[in-house]
Order: sequence, then C-alpha cells, then structure tokens
Amino acid sequence: MTGSTTATGPERIVDIAVGYMAAKQLFASSRIGLFRALADGPLSAPELAEKTGKPEKVVRILGDAMSSLGLLSRANGRYELGPDAAAYLTEDGTGPDLAPFLTFLESISYGHWLRFGDTVDTGEPAELDLTGERWDTFLSGVMTYNALHAKTLVSAFDFTPYATMLDLGGLSSAFAVEAMRANENLCTTFVFAPESVGPVIAAVREAGVADRCTVLGEPTASARPEGEFDVVMVNHVVHRFGAAENAVILRNARAAAAPGARLLLLDFFLDDDEVQRPLDALHAGEYLVIDGTVVYPEAEVRGWLDGAGWRVVDRLALPGSPRVLVAEAV
Repeated sequence: MTGSTTATGPERIVDIAVGYMAAKQLFASSRIGLFRALADGPLSAPELAEKTGKPEKVVRILGDAMSSLGLLSRANGRYELGPDAAAYLTEDGTGPDLAPFLTFLESISYGHWLRFGDTVDTGEPAELDLTGERWDTFLSGVMTYNALHAKTLVSAFDFTPYATMLDLGGLSSAFAVEAMRANENLCTTFVFAPESVGPVIAAVREAGVADRCTVLGEPTASARPEGEFDVVMVNHVVHRFGAAENAVILRNARAAAAPGARLLLLDFFLDDDEVQRPLDALHAGEYLVIDGTVVYPEAEVRGWLDGAGWRVVDRLALPGSPRVLVAEAV
C-alpha cells in the first residue's frame, strides 16, 4: 500500500462534546474554594472536605477532574495546585485571581449558552438580565478578565519608548494603569463614555497614577480627542460598534496621533489563517448570544485601519486573551 494515512478517532469529537462538564466542574471548584484551600499546600480528600465544608465524595470528584485537566496534581492521595492554578485561581497568585470571571461565566454566560440553539435559529441574542446582583457579577467578571488582558498586553508590548498615550473608548482603565506601571514617565489621556469617568478616576487614584492622567467623558462613536499622542489604545471597542462607526472611531484616533505613533487595537477577530485561533471563534458565539455584538473578520478590520491612515505592522496573540493589531500612523 502506498501513500500516507492519517489516523482518525473519536477523541477530538468527544472531548469537545463533553467540554461543558469540565467547565462546570471548574466553576464549582472555584465557587467552593477548592483552589484556595490548597494555597498553603497539598491536602487529601478528607482534608479538603473539612476545609471546604463539602462532602468528601464531592471534593474527590472535583479534585480528580481538576487533576485530569492539569490544574491540580495528585500524588499519594493528596492534591496540589498546578502552576497556573496557583497563579490565577488563588488570592495570592502572581496573576489576577480569575474567580470573579469564572463566577460570571457560570452565573450569566452559561445560562445564555443554554439558549444558543435559539440564537442560531433566529440570529438574535438571548435576553440579557442584569438586574440586582447580576450586574455586579457581570461587571466584576468582565473587569477581572480585562485585568488579565492588561497584564498579558504589557508582557507582550514594550511601552517604555512612549511619553503620551490616548486610551480611547475602552471599558477598563487596567490597560493604561499597567502600561504606566511599566513606564513611570508615561502620561495617559482617557476618553471614555461619560458613565465610565467616575470609575476611571477612582481606579487611577487607587493605582497611584492619577497625577499622570487626564480623564474626559465623550461618547466613543463621536469622540474627537485632541493632541498628538505617540501611542493610542483602542481596547474592546471594535466588537461593540458597527462597521461605519468603527471606521470613524479609527479615523478620529488617527487624527489625535503623531506621525509614526503606534496604535494598539485589542479585540477578538476572525482570521484567514489556515487554522482559526479557537479563543476568538468561541467568543464570536459568546458575543452573539450575550448581546448580539460582533467579532469581525480581521481582514475587514485591517481595511478600516488602512482607510483611517494606520498601517498594520504586527499582530500579537495574547495567551488566554484577545489579539492585538499593532499599527503605525502614516
């Protein structure tokens, strides 16, 4: 027999199909404090049960599931945090504690996905209820995920050559705050929606960088920032607006940029690569079912950038986070 054959099997299909089982057990492990219980060292199932206040059979199932997924290790009947769980699922980890993000996914996002079939059939999102405590859960989860994006961005992009930054239309001050922590000479002008001005002012004060910040309130779709900034951030903006609005936003951002300035356009995008990055494609479904916003094809976004006077010079795929199109003002 000549030629080559490719082995096939059911594993990939089954792994994808039962993915919700892994997610729900991750959510439950976070909610009952399983990861935090292990922050001080390895524990057996009986010790975990005592520390979390949950039945031993439950913590054993969760511990085994999390160890099978690599978030915990299991040796001699004792469970221990893996490096990523220690960094991102405990209060004292090196990264942001993602517990509020997991709570958002379980309490709000997951319920919408249960109605994803209706969204596929109608093209319409499920009804988004943000009344009462659900708004706090939503906001805390989104801002926690943004904090992760901000840290990964600062690890991937060098902010030290820049002096003046425009943060246009974003949802979180965390990106600029992390950039200013990386560069003590960097000053930022925020031009956010009016309802975000108060939270941004409070956040930059808490971070100790208020003396390097100017905060202005203007609707993102029509804001016309003034100045000649040498770096511009437009984070989590594109998916919230229509194509014509995004073209205007990017032109207004270019008008406020000095020649040769850098633009960081952070969002999820659908690409034309041989293999689509899964995180972006999955978020296309998430945004559709949550509120009907759009994850755009990267090629379309690049067209808006070209028309606005920006030339793409790099693309950063941030781990566990959106990608960033880096462009130069021309």
